[in-house]
Amino acid sequence: MRLSAGALPVLALLTASVLWASSFVALKVAFRHYDPMIVIFGRMLVASLCFLALWKNFRNIKYQKGDWKPLTFMALCEPCFYFIFEAKALENTHASQAGMIVSLLPLIVAVGAHFVLKEHISRRTLAGFALAVVGAVLLSAGAEADESAPNPVLGNFLEFLAMVCAAGYMIMLKRMCVRYPPLFLTAVQAVQATLFYFPLLFLPSTAPPQGFSTEGILAIVYLGAFITLGGYGLYNYGSSKIPAHQASAFTNTIPVLTLFMSWFFLGETLTGAQYLASGLVLAGVVLSQDRSKKSATKASVEVTPPQ
Repeated sequence: MRLSAGALPVLALLTASVLWASSFVALKVAFRHYDPMIVIFGRMLVASLCFLALWKNFRNIKYQKGDWKPLTFMALCEPCFYFIFEAKALENTHASQAGMIVSLLPLIVAVGAHFVLKEHISRRTLAGFALAVVGAVLLSAGAEADESAPNPVLGNFLEFLAMVCAAGYMIMLKRMCVRYPPLFLTAVQAVQATLFYFPLLFLPSTAPPQGFSTEGILAIVYLGAFITLGGYGLYNYGSSKIPAHQASAFTNTIPVLTLFMSWFFLGETLTGAQYLASGLVLAGVVLSQDRSKKSATKASVEVTPPQ
């Protein structure tokens, strides 16, 4: 059966959301076999090699003097410090809970853009942000430690810091995407992150590999090739075909998809109180979606999920 032209962007966005949601599961699997720093370096190296194959598409891009500063800042925010926080978060909390914290990202970006880019933010968005934060706090407060999540409160807080880094990246991206294509910016970030993480492999705190693991290697390749490159490419295609606010709405499915995948693949479950807290987080995200005419004309930062 042949898909209509209008269905293709929707399918691309849904597939991108599924890929990004699966990244939390893939990270947990990879961390079973290798130190987080090795996993993140491997992911960025795989992504860089994938972008190297696309380098001919970037040959006509003209670098503007002085742009190394904002480009470096973007890479430090995400993926450099972002992945450090997320790696440590997933060492301490469940993938399902980390996925719920990700739903705060659009709200953090909206608040940050208000102060940095002077963009309009409505009272409804602020109310939604407050409700989602309350839900995230209750989610962490109701977390119970186990072998897979030894310190969920710390892990959820570190995931929140990762979202702050992602927000800093996205706000700077808004300024830089006027000069460079988004795919090129992602390629630059992957290369910079590979160089950033390489020295960290030799820190005393980084545990060397104890052997070869097919499952661990496949998880790393999946993260680098399918999540970083495939997810971003599909999201770019989908968002280029429909309005930005409609495309960004698909990111709200990521926490729900993560909950399902964490249950199906990792056997993770939440308590009744945590499901209610998760509902508060999602309700806050939905409440914050101010579609008034004033908001629609002034909003300009498009939220893309973490790579």
